[in-house]
Amino acid sequence: MDLAGFTGLILLVLVILFVVLFFNFIPVGLWISAWAAGVKVPIWTLVGMRLRRVPPHRIVMPLIKAEKAGMDVSIDKLEAHYLAGGNVDRVVDALIAAHRAQIDLSFERAAAIDLAGRNVLEAVQVSVNPRVIETPVISAVAKNGIELKVKARVTVRANIQRLVGGAGEETIVARVGEGIVTTVGSSESHEEVLENPDRISKTVLEKGLDAGTAYEILSIDIADVDVGRNIGAQLQIDQAEADKNIAQAKAAERRFAALAREQEMRAMVEEMRARVVEAEAEVPKALAQALREGKLGVMDYYAMRNIMADTEMRRAIGEAGKRPEDEPEGKRPR
Repeated sequence: MDLAGFTGLILLVLVILFVVLFFNFIPVGLWISAWAAGVKVPIWTLVGMRLRRVPPHRIVMPLIKAEKAGMDVSIDKLEAHYLAGGNVDRVVDALIAAHRAQIDLSFERAAAIDLAGRNVLEAVQVSVNPRVIETPVISAVAKNGIELKVKARVTVRANIQRLVGGAGEETIVARVGEGIVTTVGSSESHEEVLENPDRISKTVLEKGLDAGTAYEILSIDIADVDVGRNIGAQLQIDQAEADKNIAQAKAAERRFAALAREQEMRAMVEEMRARVVEAEAEVPKALAQALREGKLGVMDYYAMRNIMADTEMRRAIGEAGKRPEDEPEGKRPR
């Protein structure tokens, strides 16, 4: 191959590489689709997206949908929302749905809702088609102590204007539960609630529970009311049991104190007996000492012995004359 042929082959390869790189870098097919849909997107705008690392189809396809829906959305706003981390396709779908439902929703508000972490398309759908939130079983006690288990269904509609900064479904459920507990707790008896369960709905709706939330409460319907335990009776039983335990504890304390006093008295009696025995043991010594010293005569001693013997005899005669029925019950012979 001569030099001219080799040079022509190299140029052909370079041309082919340039064409491949050109069509790979510049989405010509997407540009043609946009022009065919009536969306005039300059080719250098697509090149700029590539340089800014923005996928052109993520911007152009939502732009085509918005253009076909008759909405005026600029490509710069869509690209800025994508660079901010938003979902461009979902925002455009929400704008189209709001436009069809004649809901006032601007691109800026939709983008703010999307960037706030909420599903703006779902919010528009809930605004058109209200959602039913079913609360868990809520336990409340009437004034007569009877427990009621209530389950409610809350119909809500999304409030587009309060989606940014508004509370979610958890707050709605918590407030409805609080209203149910308050309403049942203010009833004189559980029968009043069972007869008129709509009292709960009316009272809860009058409280304006949707204030500061991203939803508007349309209705609150009581799905089920069941009678639970007799909390009042159970509390009285628990209180009686506690009072009994306290009384038993105080009685045990008094019994132990009495036993302690009895033990103390017994110890005192034993001590006194020991002293008497000790004193009686000193009597013969004292008599002997008195006889030796001449303070007590022999005749006086015998006279004292006669008196003591006479006293013992009288006591024995007196005990022998007692009848068994005269004895105390614990000392009667069996």
